[in-house]
Amino acid sequence: MAKTDIIYCIENDEWMMDVLRTVRDLRLPDWWIGAGFVRGKVWDTLHGYLQRTPLTDIDVIYFDRNDYTAAEATSESTAKEKLYERELEVAMPGQKWSVTNQARMHTFHNTKQYRNATEGLADWVETATCIGVKMDYKNKLLLTTPHGIEDLTNLILRPTSMRKDRLDDFHRRIIEKRWLAKWPKLKVIEN
Repeated sequence: MAKTDIIYCIENDEWMMDVLRTVRDLRLPDWWIGAGFVRGKVWDTLHGYLQRTPLTDIDVIYFDRNDYTAAEATSESTAKEKLYERELEVAMPGQKWSVTNQARMHTFHNTKQYRNATEGLADWVETATCIGVKMDYKNKLLLTTPHGIEDLTNLILRPTSMRKDRLDDFHRRIIEKRWLAKWPKLKVIEN
């Protein structure tokens, strides 16, 4: 499976295209939809599933250094993030949204400040999750893949960091999200 195949799968999923149009219409700076939205679609396709594996939420990220206060920098959500989630809920009722500004997320990962949304995405827990998609105003889909697509398309779960706290998160997520039960062809590789 190549990037063009991933785009093709998304383009042929009416619900995913509706989600992308809805988020695009918010006009967020440097935005992407990542995590399970793309990962789940690829894994479902590679497992031959005809029904979508349910998502816990739709992860929307963006990058704006100027839309949160100093007090909000380390809070669970900012006023703007909550506002965007409400706007998305109105536009697409029945969906659970998670909107986060990657300009402040470095504080949660104990790392240097990110320069853009893709740097934030690259620091997520496992490489197969570090993929984002968005739609431009000509309805063309764009992917960002800071760790490439090889782990995602080869059904490999690999941590992005070997730090103990990050490895603990990696193992916890595999268990809590029941990925190996949902997608039994997955392989866990730590290196």
